[in-house]
Amino acid sequence: MQGVSSYSGIVDGAFWYILGISAVLLVGITIVMIWFAFRYSVKRNPNPAQIHGSVALETLWTVIPTLLVLSMFWYGWTGFKRMRDVPQEAMLVKVTARMWSWSFEYPDGRRSQELVVPVGRPVRLELLSKDVLHSFFVPAFRLKEDAVPGRTNHAWFQADKAGSYDLLCAEYCGDQHSKMLGTVRVLPDADYATWQANPPAMVTGPELLAAKGCTTCHSQDGSRMVGPSFKGLMGRKEMVVQTDGESEVTVDEAYLRRSILEPKAQVVKGFDPVMPEQRDLLSDEELDEIIKVLQGL
Repeated sequence: MQGVSSYSGIVDGAFWYILGISAVLLVGITIVMIWFAFRYSVKRNPNPAQIHGSVALETLWTVIPTLLVLSMFWYGWTGFKRMRDVPQEAMLVKVTARMWSWSFEYPDGRRSQELVVPVGRPVRLELLSKDVLHSFFVPAFRLKEDAVPGRTNHAWFQADKAGSYDLLCAEYCGDQHSKMLGTVRVLPDADYATWQANPPAMVTGPELLAAKGCTTCHSQDGSRMVGPSFKGLMGRKEMVVQTDGESEVTVDEAYLRRSILEPKAQVVKGFDPVMPEQRDLLSDEELDEIIKVLQGL
C-alpha cells in the first residue's frame, strides 16, 4: 500500500534501499559460494596447496560492508530525524490507550473514539497508556509509536490524502489485543471545519458500551470473557475480592458505579484485576448512560 503521510516516502525509500542491498549480497554470495564449491572440490583438487591470506582481499571485504552499513545508518537516521522533529504549527491531539480501545482529546476539549484530522496539516500526538504497553500503529502513515504507562510519548504525522485509515495496536497487550482497532479519518479543510462546528451527539445505549471498549471484555450473552458477563447483571450475587478479604455483594447501581470508577477495589472472584480506572475516560453523562444500559441488560 502506498504511504499517504508527508514522510512515508522516506520510510519506504529506506526499506527498499536496505532490501535491495540485501538482495544483491544474497545473490552475489550464493553465486560465489556455488562456484567455489565446484571449482575447489576435492575431485578437482585432490592435493590442495597451502592457502595463504590476502591483505588486499581482507581489506576489501571489511571496508565495503562497513561503507554499506554506514550508508544504511545514514539513510535511516535522516528519516528518523524527520519523523521526530515535530513542526511548531502542529495541531495537538492527546491519545489515550487502554485495554482494548483508543480515545482522542482535541485542543477544544472534544473527545472521540476515532481520530479526525484535516488533510495537509501536521498533527502532534501525545500518547499515554492507562494500563499496559500499547503501540499506536497506522500502516498507511508509516507511523508506529509506543504508548507507555506513566510516561507521555510523542509522534507526529501529516496526512496528504483524505480518507479513512486503519489504526492498530502493534504491541501484544492481552487477550483481546487483536480487537484493539481504530480509525483515522482525514477530512478536507471544509469538511473538517464543519466537523469542528458541529459537536457530535453523545453516543448512547449499547453503542456506548462498544465505543468505550466495554464489550471487548464483557459479553452480553452470558459467556465468559476477560470480565464478568453483563447478562442478568442487576441484582446478581457476586463474590468479590478486596483488600480485607472476600465478601458477597449484590450488584446495584452503587456497586456498578464503583466498579467502573475503581475497578480494582472489588474484583469478582475468578477474574484478574486488569480493568483500568475510568475516572478520566468517562464524562458524568456517559457514566450515567452506561449504568442505565447495564440495568436494562
